[in-house]
Amino acid sequence: MKQNFDLAAETINKSRHTTVFTGSGISVESGIPPFRGQNGIWSKYDPSLADIGYFRSHPDKSWAMLKEVFFDHFGSAAPNEAHKRIAELEKKGYVKAVITQNVDNLHQEAGSTIVHEFHGTSRTISCLICRSSYERKQVSLETLPPRCPSCMGLLKPDFIFFGEGIPKEASMPSFYEAQVADVFLVIGTTGEVMPACQVPILAKGNGAKIIEINIEPSNFTYSITDIFLQGKATEMMSELFRRIE
Repeated sequence: MKQNFDLAAETINKSRHTTVFTGSGISVESGIPPFRGQNGIWSKYDPSLADIGYFRSHPDKSWAMLKEVFFDHFGSAAPNEAHKRIAELEKKGYVKAVITQNVDNLHQEAGSTIVHEFHGTSRTISCLICRSSYERKQVSLETLPPRCPSCMGLLKPDFIFFGEGIPKEASMPSFYEAQVADVFLVIGTTGEVMPACQVPILAKGNGAKIIEINIEPSNFTYSITDIFLQGKATEMMSELFRRIE
């Protein structure tokens, strides 16, 4: 295993089905902090604020954190070069799908069209009572917690909280990709979060080559990774894209 752009580019060029799997590390250069690690979100905020049980019983306190972290921060973020290169590879036929653990919508904003959001999205907010769904821009966060315009029920962002299961509409196509892909391009994830981390592992078990881009080694690096490109996602993806072309 070595940092070899030519080998990675050749592997993708020869692939019949390359799937991209991303974590929070790909969005760091867009100004969104990672969740884990020394400077991660959960080092500054109590993770229990994003627990579904706590949210239901203390929605005002949960929403104060949610607004600051997921809406104030995410609202000013834009796709970076890594997101854009992935979208371009899809347009050129190299990338067949993106599986992301992120809820920031940056892959779609960059132009990717087949995106499986494993942990949901911050783009929409839904009512826990009547299930009405609203675009984020339709909901005022000036008064917290926000209430449903239709029934005054509690509104919740459409991403997965601690204590919630992964929806089938996200998990089923993600694990399907692990069955059909012959290359998995893993970017910016520590490989610690269950059950998302099982997707690349299953892909490896089904014979896929694993290309990993991370600043530091992850749980995948010495277990399933075939080619490790160590560095920032924007720099690594720009160089890899150039070699593929």
